[in-house]
Amino acid sequence: MLLISLIVRAAEFGELLDRPSRLHPKDGLGVPVPNPPPAPPPGMDAKMNTLLSWGKWGVLICGVAGLFICAGQMAIGRKNRSTFAADGATGIPWVLGGLSLAATAAPIVAVFFK
Repeated sequence: MLLISLIVRAAEFGELLDRPSRLHPKDGLGVPVPNPPPAPPPGMDAKMNTLLSWGKWGVLICGVAGLFICAGQMAIGRKNRSTFAADGATGIPWVLGGLSLAATAAPIVAVFFK
């Protein structure tokens, strides 16, 4: 008996999902939820752009330094230190991944605010 009741309720819920207008009250009690676009606080636009540009510059410097470090590990580890060279080689994808994420951070975030 409980299973039949559950099936009937699921069917009724499915009909509600097919017609979403039935989910809202008819007497005007439903209030639309506001969804304003993102906007910077007054006077903060230029300051945040400066802060983000500093962050990008810092990531760029860290990426170049990371690639230099990986190259140095590979050069030093060439003779009799193969694990040191392997550590340098395995660090390269991580550095490139971090640089790629930094380069695509703004478009990735913009996808969620369209």
